[in-house]
Amino acid sequence: MKAWAMNGAGNAFILIDARGAPAPLAPAPDAVLALAESHAFDQLLALEADEGADARLRVWNRDGGEVGACGNGTRAAAWLMFQESGADRLALASAGGPMAARRRSDGGAEVDLGPARLDWREIPLARQMDTVRLDYGVDLPGGGRLEGPGAVSMGNPHAVFFVDDPDALPLHEIGPRIEHDRLFPERVNAGFAAVLGPDLIRLKVWERGAGLTQACGTGAAAALVAACRQGRIGRQAVIRADGGDLPVRWSADGHVHLAGPVVLEGAVKLPSGFGG
Repeated sequence: MKAWAMNGAGNAFILIDARGAPAPLAPAPDAVLALAESHAFDQLLALEADEGADARLRVWNRDGGEVGACGNGTRAAAWLMFQESGADRLALASAGGPMAARRRSDGGAEVDLGPARLDWREIPLARQMDTVRLDYGVDLPGGGRLEGPGAVSMGNPHAVFFVDDPDALPLHEIGPRIEHDRLFPERVNAGFAAVLGPDLIRLKVWERGAGLTQACGTGAAAALVAACRQGRIGRQAVIRADGGDLPVRWSADGHVHLAGPVVLEGAVKLPSGFGG
């Protein structure tokens, strides 16, 4: 199996091409953790063969837990496949649902992450609640409280708080508390967003199983959808993450489209027997 170190707007990955492997990968959590310690990635990605798509994309966070979706990882995988095949469009299967990608005129990859899922059972939440503004909040150290996040699933769960300045928040303190709150039975990605203009959002995301990252593609998608549902912005914006800008569009059919930069950093040698 070949593997590469890549990043999408600073969101770091190891991408494994396992399309020729005789069986699906089954890396032990401690093996993923050990690989993360030596290569410092946010997510481990694998491309596997799939009868109904060009490939199946699987995702593990650096804590070793497999998850349903990774927006920037999908862009990175699509970009690599476009370089390999010369195709202009492709279809990817994933645990979070089918996704499509197209080659952009600038050589990048734009991915259709599928529809934003907005019902409380799809997030999922532990109890019925209006997902436009959750009846939920978190106390800040030293006083103050964040309340009323929007909840969106992009194949993985997100709660997006709208704040004045994401950079001023103690995210390493409140992020884990939100991630592990009992309201979110599958844990949650916690987003902290400031609407800076009619088409610009500043975003930081505490990712479940990964912590604070330079960018989060599904988090960017969720932030746009949550902001639009709360009447804060329209259906298209640039999401400004620490690692770069991510253009996001929520189309009339409910699908969310994500673009942005991709960097191929180089080949990675996997430990003997990894994933077996």
